[in-house]
Order: sequence, then C-alpha cells, then structure tokens
Amino acid sequence: MELSSDPVVAALDMSQVKSKEDDEPFDSDGDYESLPPHVSVATHMTAGAVAGILEHTVMYPVDSVKTRMQSLQPSPNAQYKGVYQALKRIIQTRGGPPTAEGPQHHHDRSGGPHTAIYFACYERVNAHSVTSCRAKANSHLANGLAAEVVKQRMQMYNSPYRGLWDCVQTVTRKEGLGAFYRSYSTQLTMNIPFQAVHFMIYELMQEQLNPHRHYHPGSHIVSGAAAGAISAAITTPLDVCKTLLNTQENIVLSSVNVSGQLTGMANTFRTVYRLGGLPAFFKGAQARIIYQMPSTAIAWSVYEFFKYFLTKQQMEHEAGPRSRK
Repeated sequence: MELSSDPVVAALDMSQVKSKEDDEPFDSDGDYESLPPHVSVATHMTAGAVAGILEHTVMYPVDSVKTRMQSLQPSPNAQYKGVYQALKRIIQTRGGPPTAEGPQHHHDRSGGPHTAIYFACYERVNAHSVTSCRAKANSHLANGLAAEVVKQRMQMYNSPYRGLWDCVQTVTRKEGLGAFYRSYSTQLTMNIPFQAVHFMIYELMQEQLNPHRHYHPGSHIVSGAAAGAISAAITTPLDVCKTLLNTQENIVLSSVNVSGQLTGMANTFRTVYRLGGLPAFFKGAQARIIYQMPSTAIAWSVYEFFKYFLTKQQMEHEAGPRSRK
C-alpha cells in the first residue's frame, strides 16, 4: 500500500512519531496506513493469518458447493441449478451445512499460512522486495496443494473417505504421493493472474474510495469484494481444471477412456473441452464468484483491522518508555 505524503497522516520516521506522541495521543485514524519502517513482518503475517482462517471458515459451505458444481459429469442427485438450491439440498441430505468435510484441517494447515504469506508478500512488494516473497509464496503453494486435494475429494458427492487421515492414506496407497501435486502447474498458472488482478483491483478501488489510506472498513470491504469477484471470474477455467486434477472423478475419466489418472494441464484442458466444450470451463462460476466476493471482503477487512490494531498497540507500547524519559 502506498505511503501517504500528507504530513498529518504520514509517520515515516521515529522522530516524527516521537514528536507526535509527546504532544498528543495516538491518532486512531491518522497513523494507520503509514506503517513505520520498523514494523515487523510478523505483524502482517499475524493479521493475514487471522483474516485467512476467518474468511475460509465462514465461506467453507459455499466452497463445497463450488467444488460439486464444477463436476463435469455429476451424479443425478448432485445436479444443481444454482448455489441456493445446492446448499438447501446438501443441508437436507446431511442435516446441516457442509462443514464436516474437514475445514478445520484444511484451513489450519493451508488457509491461515497461505493468507499470512500472501499479505506479508503484498506489503513487501510495496516496499520493493519482490524476489524473496515470490519464493515464499511458491513454496507454500506446493505445501498447500496436499490439503487442497484432500479437501476437494472430501467435498465431492458420495465421497468414500471417512475422514482426513483416511483420505490421505487411501490416496497415498492407491495413487502415490504424486497425486497430491498433480495440479501444481495449474494452480500456479491460476494463482499468478488471480493474485495480480486481485491486488491491482483492490489498489485501484482504494485509490478511488480511500485515497488518503485511512483505516476505513467500508472501503476495505467494497474493494475486497470487487477484487475477489473479478479475479474469480477471470480464472474460473483454470479452477475447473484444477478441480478435475485434484478429484480424478472416475465417471469423467472412464467416459473419455482415460486409464489410470489424468495428469498435465494440457491434457486436462483437452478433457474438459471434450466433455462440455467452452461452457464446461465455466462450470461453478456463479458459486466461485459468490464464494470469493465475501471471502476477499472478509479477508481484507479483517486484515486491515488487525494491521491497524497491532500497529497501534506497538506504537503505543514504544511511546510509553519515551514519555517517561
């Protein structure tokens, strides 16, 4: 995020912070976006982790619907006309919302660290330190793929797995450890445009709605929702391919005479096109957008709040000893 040039808002060096703290209490609106250079990466990562866990936990039912609606040849009992109908039928069938397929496992291992690293890299990129952040983000992407494979397989209709470890053990025994990383290239290809568009739209919206970069919850929510919706719509075709690679639906593979497992992004694109043409690449687009809009709105608003809160606490703590001198 850009640093404000407004002297009332900006607090870029400790001499400015000191003089301001000696004269008046911390301004809860003024010093938020202009983070002092000594603020640690841990501040950003903590804020990002909290945002990611909350975002994924709240929106997990819609994520389950999205996975089922992306099935290229779903069971007759898993064919839905829309997100609302899907949620309603899943609740009627299961007796509750689709939250038992392991969200706590997936998001404790993936959602929190995933978002923590992304937001930390976002702040570092704005400070012109790009290379190390890319390495960290790509490394975590590889680690998070296993959790994504398990999550999506357990989300599918009539999933044969009894739980997290049963899924891990069964997939490892039948398909090997490589099964957890088949979609790596597709996921990476999807993440690059998704995150590029995501952060670009957020910044553009903030320039219009919150040009002085104060802590303003409404602008963070609207900007985050817009960024999530546009990014999700653009990258839906890649998400459909990723879901097929992760789930390896037997009905789909047998219908196109694929023996064993489907591998490779190019093969997956051809398979999706053979089964449904261009419209197949946008299966579940509505659910994906509905999932991403509130998810990114929640993530940005929670992240911005915790960044504001942690920064305020840190500056007030550091102001204490100096005020007693």
